[in-house]
Amino acid sequence: MLSITDLSFRHGERVLFDRASVAFSDGWKVGLVGRNGAGKSTLLRLILKEYEADSGTINLMGRTRIGSVPQDPPGGDISVIDAVLAADVERTELLAEAETSEDGIRLGDIHMRLDEIEAASAPSRAASILNGLGFDNDAQQRPCGTFSGGWRMRVALAGTLFSNPDLLILDEPSNHLDLEAMLWLTEHLKKFRNTVLMVSHDRDLLNDVCDHIVHIDQEKLVSYTGNYDFFEKTRAERLANDAAQQQKAAAQRKHMQAFVDRFRAKASKARQAQSRMKMIEKLGPIATVPIDEKINFNFPSPELLASPIETLDEVSVGYPGGPDILHKLDLRIDMEDRIALLGQNGNGKSTFIRLISQQLEPREGKLKKTPKLKVGYFSQDQEEGLDFEASPYDHMAVALGAGVPEHKVRAQLGRFGFSRDRGNLKVGVMSGGEKTRLLLALATRNAPHLLLLDEPTNHLDMDARASLVDAINDFEGAVVLVSHDTHLVKMVADQLWVVEKGTVQPFEGDIDEYQTKLLRDRSSRPAKEGKAKKQKNMSAVPAAKPIGAMNTDKPKRGPLKRALEEAEKALTKLTEERAALEAKLADPKTYAGPPQAAAELQKQKVQLERDLAHAEHQWLAAQEALEAA
Repeated sequence: MLSITDLSFRHGERVLFDRASVAFSDGWKVGLVGRNGAGKSTLLRLILKEYEADSGTINLMGRTRIGSVPQDPPGGDISVIDAVLAADVERTELLAEAETSEDGIRLGDIHMRLDEIEAASAPSRAASILNGLGFDNDAQQRPCGTFSGGWRMRVALAGTLFSNPDLLILDEPSNHLDLEAMLWLTEHLKKFRNTVLMVSHDRDLLNDVCDHIVHIDQEKLVSYTGNYDFFEKTRAERLANDAAQQQKAAAQRKHMQAFVDRFRAKASKARQAQSRMKMIEKLGPIATVPIDEKINFNFPSPELLASPIETLDEVSVGYPGGPDILHKLDLRIDMEDRIALLGQNGNGKSTFIRLISQQLEPREGKLKKTPKLKVGYFSQDQEEGLDFEASPYDHMAVALGAGVPEHKVRAQLGRFGFSRDRGNLKVGVMSGGEKTRLLLALATRNAPHLLLLDEPTNHLDMDARASLVDAINDFEGAVVLVSHDTHLVKMVADQLWVVEKGTVQPFEGDIDEYQTKLLRDRSSRPAKEGKAKKQKNMSAVPAAKPIGAMNTDKPKRGPLKRALEEAEKALTKLTEERAALEAKLADPKTYAGPPQAAAELQKQKVQLERDLAHAEHQWLAAQEALEAA
């Protein structure tokens, strides 16, 4: 499918890739990982031919169709559904040609091709994708230009998924999604039948979707079989083995050097000493095991306050000139709470954050807070307010106020991994992860008692996310968190509050139970919608025929029932075969033998997934036919 051979690329003075090679097979789902600045997004641009390599080759098999999310999302007056349909360029062009062509033979070819690509079902497929990403039927008809940038990026993602490319390239697809949309995207990518190459720092997404990990390490591309957890385990074992080999070689060198130093001057041992000197030279320099520098950061400790630090009593809130967004809130926040807010974007999570940070005043009810309460607020949107020509030190000095000595400014920056040199750089040249750490440093500069974090993991790599987990868990104040990163929620939250239907209610359960509830609700939604549609159209149904009257229109149920049973058997058999094959692929013994055996199993898995998707389609069609009868 895709092969990269001896790739070298330099960005400015920095070498990102030095004779790096890797190859992907058809149907693989590959997670591309590495530290911030390692070159992940650059590699995607090289594959898309947006950048030109200094040397080496990037080859795609045959006429591979590549799909990636455009940087400029659709806007203007085009409707959301039409923008997604337009992403299938071939369908759009064929429909346009069919409107103008007068060549009967060509028209026949066009309609044959439209039938092959299932053009008639395209609107329903596009609507299904949009619905999964949070657009209801009304929203799908609205112009793209009426949505915010984040929602328009969802439209762009929907278009890319709808185009069904041979190679799907995604760069941090979770950045503009809420937890509900992330759950849908994960399920969609798991069922995607073609090849996926994805840059992500979302551990759960990489674990659930990917069957291969490619790690950018020391300017090379290192491929691992398995998901992210398996990659971490395998790499840790390799590094430990390399360290052991290094220690063994160092001990051997030390022993031989001691012999040389002791007997070099003795004529009787001179020959042996010379022999050992040559052996030391053959060993070469001691190879060091590369250890990535880890960025650790922490939040300053606030003074302790008595709980509760905030209480909401029958509170309603909205924006000036608009209706209530949230109403009748009865909640309390204590000093050491760890609360994760859940719910779809647009349900009012940001409104709630603004309420408890006192950016919005209650319209009704009372919000009481401890008099000494200090609140720190982080949002990715705050990046727009940064001065890209100023340094982190300049930002922190202004935020702390005049008269604060330099060492205190440096100390707060140092909490978030900024050395003196990095603290003096212009913000405009910093990575996305460094900007996030700067915003966290600014949000916590006054040692707040209540810390509000709205999507704090965007642009943070795995190590920085681990540091964020440690920082939240060690923090002595309260934290209210909004995040699509389920791993972060699992690691830090002890309470889940769901924002939906104009209110905020605690959820009795953990994040896994909440996800199960979402999947259950989503699976029952089509049945409810179908039932409602059936009731709505009852007036259009002809009156029932008298008992005993001949009904020549209704198909016989017997053959349809047998067809459904056969489809169920085929689906069950293929599902069992897939489970057995996945067990083989998960067994380390599989990879101890010839590599061709593992590759053949991967090919079988790809074909099995395609057969399974076809069987599922057949089963659904048989079920619908039986229900219609």
